[in-house]
Amino acid sequence: MMPRFPTVRARVPLRLGLAGGGTDLSPYCDEHGGAVLNVTIDRYAYAFIEPSDDGMVHFIAPDIGIEESFRPDVDSIADAKLRLHAGVLRRMALQFTEGRIAPMRITSFVDAPAGSGLGSSSALVVALVEAFRFYLGLPLGRYDVAHLAFEIERLDLQLAGGKQDQYAACFGGANFIEFLAGHRVIVNPLRVPSAVLNELETSTVICFTGVSRRSEAIIEDQQRRMSGPDKRLDDLHQLKADALLMKEALLRGEIGRMAAVLNRSWGAKKRTAAGISTVQIETMYDRGMSAGAMGGKVSGAGGGGFIMFLVPPPRRMQLIQALNGAGGTATGVHFTSEGAEAWSV
Repeated sequence: MMPRFPTVRARVPLRLGLAGGGTDLSPYCDEHGGAVLNVTIDRYAYAFIEPSDDGMVHFIAPDIGIEESFRPDVDSIADAKLRLHAGVLRRMALQFTEGRIAPMRITSFVDAPAGSGLGSSSALVVALVEAFRFYLGLPLGRYDVAHLAFEIERLDLQLAGGKQDQYAACFGGANFIEFLAGHRVIVNPLRVPSAVLNELETSTVICFTGVSRRSEAIIEDQQRRMSGPDKRLDDLHQLKADALLMKEALLRGEIGRMAAVLNRSWGAKKRTAAGISTVQIETMYDRGMSAGAMGGKVSGAGGGGFIMFLVPPPRRMQLIQALNGAGGTATGVHFTSEGAEAWSV
């Protein structure tokens, strides 16, 4: 494993799912085609690769308080607690360096807790892959990095989930993403007027519920309901249709219409699996709507994490204060236009 640069940094943005989440899951997207609309925000997953002078491989995640060391071979890292780090390193070594691993320090952290609903786990995998792409000088484009990250997370590590997070993290910006059979993905970057993006950004408030959740059980329940003789697909069809309607409303700058779609999608999403909503989420949602929000929904699979709201800008601070007073942690966000980035030191 011969690096092009001794020290590499990479960062990729997290995302807000505006519509269509859940339709990027198999088997739905393989049989019916899925579509999502998302936008990246100014919270990031970071990955750093540096040489190690003690002949060992070190995985370091200071945000979750884990550091572990291994011999530099693919078998040694198999039992790592930091499974994402190990999964990426193993795949990169086996696919690109004939299994050879150089002594190195791999450090990562994310600007949101695990289970946030902002795509943080998948963004971290993309950041790790992007760091290795640069480190090894690999001729991989954005689609290649996203698909490789998807395979590592969903196939190699067998972690349940969809496909949108990897592509949002790689491409950045506002994207309408289509998921077709055979793992075909089409990313459609949206040319949204800056005034519309400014208005949407100023209208957006996100609130952490204080509960991080593991999404696997919810996603596995969704996938069970997509297959078998008693398929329940009407709500997923609605979510996909809402992604198209949300795209049209965004391009036209119709924030109120976007809020209406957000509310309808939230109702449909809650019916796709048990545990998506909780008493705490419903309480926070109701508090937000009472404080002037036009629409809202949980970001990601549900069960906890962040709730996003759309609010008329004059009532933005009133909404934030009400949510914080109810025990949440509410803030605005800034949208980003760049996707995965890597650089040398």
